[in-house]
Amino acid sequence: MTTTTTTTTDAPTTAETERALDLLAAWDAQQAAYITHREQRFTVMLDVVDHVVPEGGVVLDLASGPGSISQRVLARRPDVTCIAVDFDPVLLELGRTALAGQPVRFVDADLWDRDWTAGLDGAVPDAVLSSTALHWLPSDVLSRVYNDLGGLLAPGGVVLNADHLRHLDGRTLFAELSARDDERTQRTDRAAGALDWDQWFAEVTAVERYGRLAGERERRFALRPPNPELSLAFHTAALEVAGFAEVGPVWQYLDDFVVLARR
Repeated sequence: MTTTTTTTTDAPTTAETERALDLLAAWDAQQAAYITHREQRFTVMLDVVDHVVPEGGVVLDLASGPGSISQRVLARRPDVTCIAVDFDPVLLELGRTALAGQPVRFVDADLWDRDWTAGLDGAVPDAVLSSTALHWLPSDVLSRVYNDLGGLLAPGGVVLNADHLRHLDGRTLFAELSARDDERTQRTDRAAGALDWDQWFAEVTAVERYGRLAGERERRFALRPPNPELSLAFHTAALEVAGFAEVGPVWQYLDDFVVLARR
């Protein structure tokens, strides 16, 4: 089993946390260059959290990266606890350092592992949020993860998955408009100073605290296949099969969706 709760041998200093927050802001900027209305997606997700998550509830930030969702959830709802799950040791360490002192626990777990939920230590989330991440999972793994979430969530709990879900049904105009929008957003944001992924990662790993984990990251992902293209229809069908009662897009811009599923 590859699921472990990540810990550090040294707590971050104030200067390290401030630097990590700068790198997290740069992460947000480079991610936004790939997603035209990224903050709108988050706003919709947080509106749902406000509606369904009770006082003192638990939010699972799934495939969390450095914790952008957790950061926003806690800014809106400081009463909740976040659990951020990812398998990238560099991003986990960045998130842990940037959000030090906040009610968020970072868990090192591989969604390919059938026992990944062991790292949650019995926590029952009221909401599961993910952004631009689950597209890395092949269809069989994604279907099983959705099934896992169906058994994990509190009654009435929700899954919110924000991602590009490409038009795979022959609607060429839809696909062309989406591709054109992607290109325009990247061009505009890069001109304004946003880094691309490679530039951002190089900046992060130049910091010894994160650079020391780059080799482990490479080892973990060396044999993973290219990310598949799975449609909106596949995601909704997989969630329905997993037992969710209400499933469908709660927000859309071209081929960018927030899919909502209620247990």
